[in-house]
Amino acid sequence: MTATFSKKSPAPAPAAAGGPRESRRRGDAGGRRMAALLLSPTLLVLALVVGYPVLAGLRESLYVRGEGLDADGFVVEGDRFAGLGNYTAIFSGDRASAFWNAFGNTTFFTLTTVVLETLIGVGMALIMHQAFRGRALVRASILVPWAIPTAISGLLWRWIFQADGAANAVIRQQVLWTADGWPAKFAVVIAEVWKTSPFIGLLVLAGLQMIPREVNEAARVDGASALQRFWWITLPLVKPALLVAVLFRMMDVLRMFDLPAVLIGVNQRSVETLTMIAWFEASNLRYGSAAAYATILFGYIALIAYLFVKILGADIIGDARAATRQRKTERRKKATP
Repeated sequence: MTATFSKKSPAPAPAAAGGPRESRRRGDAGGRRMAALLLSPTLLVLALVVGYPVLAGLRESLYVRGEGLDADGFVVEGDRFAGLGNYTAIFSGDRASAFWNAFGNTTFFTLTTVVLETLIGVGMALIMHQAFRGRALVRASILVPWAIPTAISGLLWRWIFQADGAANAVIRQQVLWTADGWPAKFAVVIAEVWKTSPFIGLLVLAGLQMIPREVNEAARVDGASALQRFWWITLPLVKPALLVAVLFRMMDVLRMFDLPAVLIGVNQRSVETLTMIAWFEASNLRYGSAAAYATILFGYIALIAYLFVKILGADIIGDARAATRQRKTERRKKATP
């Protein structure tokens, strides 16, 4: 009797639970937890130095300090809840004229200075990007105005715009630059553009140095003129750095205070900005009104920044997220057998 033996094949090893897709999912979750852990100190600091002051200012704008009468005619002291009373007084009360004047001055300074600084800054960047003898000296001289403190810059330009100063000597006319009126506006614009144009030039120069030289060389070989190369090659490639510089300058000019205060003076209607009028209210112990002005200015800056990002495409965070998602997709494709 012959016994027949059958050779059994070894049982297959149990597959890993979930497979490679589950492993990648766990890895992504772990990476997100690690990123949140590493960012938590920064977020905590931002909450303390940004979030708390904003909320405290918003709360302060809803109260009124000092003596007043309640509904029954009794004198009360301390903080009193006013609701939107501070805001209604700004837009339609006795302070409405001062607010709209300061709002118009702030918008005027923002538009004029940012446009001029962008044009001049791009020109500075193109000059500093060229290779010529003494380029280091030219770069240093262009960046000097930006390094000077704003208060010192205001004092220097105040001396230039005096009645017997250099400005009137050049134009050979007697213009009261530091008095109230349109000459004061132009004086502030000139001083601001002179000081901060190098900032845009510096950021644009950084963008120019990232452009490969072969791109311009290929366009030159194809017969493109210098203007065509600038418009169709240089400007699109330097656009991200330029948009960031313009956005920073817009947010900086919207809160302008020290330059017009030093150059022209405070309480001058022609140069009074929202920051200056908020400071004036706070210096007169009207903290609720000052907080209301500051809150309105904060909302104005946030609105301008949002519109700038959406309209002109300066979505730096969105671009970074898209690039990150693209890199993750490429890694997943490579890892998939």
